[in-house]
Amino acid sequence: MEPLFHLSIPVDDLERAKHFYIDTLGCAIGREKRGRFDINFFGHHIVAHHSPREAKKENGTIDSDGDIAALRHFGVILPLEDWQEMEQRLVSRDVPFSLSPRLSFAGKPAEQHIMMLPDGCGNIVEFKSQPRERVFATDQP
Repeated sequence: MEPLFHLSIPVDDLERAKHFYIDTLGCAIGREKRGRFDINFFGHHIVAHHSPREAKKENGTIDSDGDIAALRHFGVILPLEDWQEMEQRLVSRDVPFSLSPRLSFAGKPAEQHIMMLPDGCGNIVEFKSQPRERVFATDQP
């Protein structure tokens, strides 16, 4: 079995979270219990827990190729064609980005397509596209 990544995230509103992950991103819902639900996040296991206090905690920022990005975020690395389809899906739905779709680190080993957006429930979701062999690339020889 290929390993699956698992992440538990706090959300301040379960229905809004369902709308974002299911309707906006196109993920599938899994198990659902009082106060939580599972998300098939591009083949990985995310659990959204209703925890308004945790979801509202302030997020820091980091410098990212001349821009500012959310410190706490999670996401998925997609093949370029899938990344472009997701970009079109999000743009067509007028989704606000916290980091607009772009090519970052152009010409460097870490070159990647990237975009980040808030889920509206306290989390930042990132989509990247980068060849697998360059995911851990450094600028060092």
